Amino acid sequence: MAFTNKAGHTQTALAEINITPLVDVVLVLLVIFMLTAPVLQSGIEVAVPKTKTVKEITEQRMVVTINRDSEVFLQDKPINLNDLTSQLASSGKDPAHQTIYVEADEKVPFGAFASVMDAVKQAGITNISIVTQPIQKGRAASR
Repeated sequence: MAFTNKAGHTQTALAEINITPLVDVVLVLLVIFMLTAPVLQSGIEVAVPKTKTVKEITEQRMVVTINRDSEVFLQDKPINLNDLTSQLASSGKDPAHQTIYVEADEKVPFGAFASVMDAVKQAGITNISIVTQPIQKGRAASR
């Protein structure tokens, strides 16, 4: 685009896009997402028991969590133990082919753990994996 000024000289408009502010904004957003992503995935704080054999979790599944105070969570949302069976049964998946992860704090009484396992089995889910952490090599067990 060209135009002529009062002196009769023809000038062209500078039509370049300055991408420096765009790069600045994108880098700030990248840093923000890098800092907030681990926080969003943290879930419920649970000290799961340590075992020698641990299988790596490779896919997303339904997770039932029991925290230190024996509170039950389904996918990080608090749930009443009496409603757990109906929530799992209404998930829309075939219970015979559904796998569920149960993670419980190591301080949870066995009775609370058994109640959750019973509610999961009443929903028709038989493929249940219990979440544990590996024992770190080089450390002796403190039991």
